[in-house]
Amino acid sequence: MLLAHEDLAPSDWVRRFAGLIRPGGTVLDVACGSGRHVRWLAAQGYAVTAVDRDEAAIAPLRAVAEGLVADLEGAPWPLTSRRFDAVVVTNYLWRPLWPALRAALAEGAVLLYETFAHGQQLVGKPSRPEFLLQNGELLQACAGLRVVAFEDGFDGGNGSGRYVQRIAAVHQPATAVAPRYRLAGPGS
Repeated sequence: MLLAHEDLAPSDWVRRFAGLIRPGGTVLDVACGSGRHVRWLAAQGYAVTAVDRDEAAIAPLRAVAEGLVADLEGAPWPLTSRRFDAVVVTNYLWRPLWPALRAALAEGAVLLYETFAHGQQLVGKPSRPEFLLQNGELLQACAGLRVVAFEDGFDGGNGSGRYVQRIAAVHQPATAVAPRYRLAGPGS
């Protein structure tokens, strides 16, 4: 039996590092699709803003989050004046958006990013190079942020293998001496 996207559990990566987000903080879920992370993060007490190009996907999410319909690839970034305590992006890659995503991070904010990487073309879709991160590309995009965790490789979990890159990175003030976050273990 195939599950609808909205019935899927949130990413283990997002669940693992959500504890780095300020309690009760604001979260931006970019290209949220049908909202598996929006719903989960809202249930954890975060104020979530969900952005996607699909009105049909956004409409039901407005019960638990601020929903914004926006063309992320063909129109200007709609949130230029807003900062968030976390930005979450999963299974989406549009490189020209990276400066806007970084600019959306408030001081102390967390970037949780997870998407397909080079090698995925060997096992399934997406297979076009413009949708696959190159080796270490996500690390390069996060230069200047404090990288808390990074993974790049083949993930054979959940019965279907895929090549991914994942990062959890914090926008720390330049004067920060020590991390103000404690890493959470599985299930925390």
